[in-house]
Amino acid sequence: MSAKAEIEVIEKYCKGCSICVEFCPTKVLEMDAFVVKVANPDACIACNQCELRCPDFAIKVHKL
Repeated sequence: MSAKAEIEVIEKYCKGCSICVEFCPTKVLEMDAFVVKVANPDACIACNQCELRCPDFAIKVHKL
């Protein structure tokens, strides 16, 4: 199964709140110190919850 989207993390905007990690239904994201990272891109279902919930606009979901 391939990813339905590419997730872009804009690290300079990320404040490490982990809201995106909590809302991701398929556990695509995880925290790496104080910045989110894409840990399991193939599990992405392009639901956009990470982008919609990020208060700092640090995540962009590009649908493939």
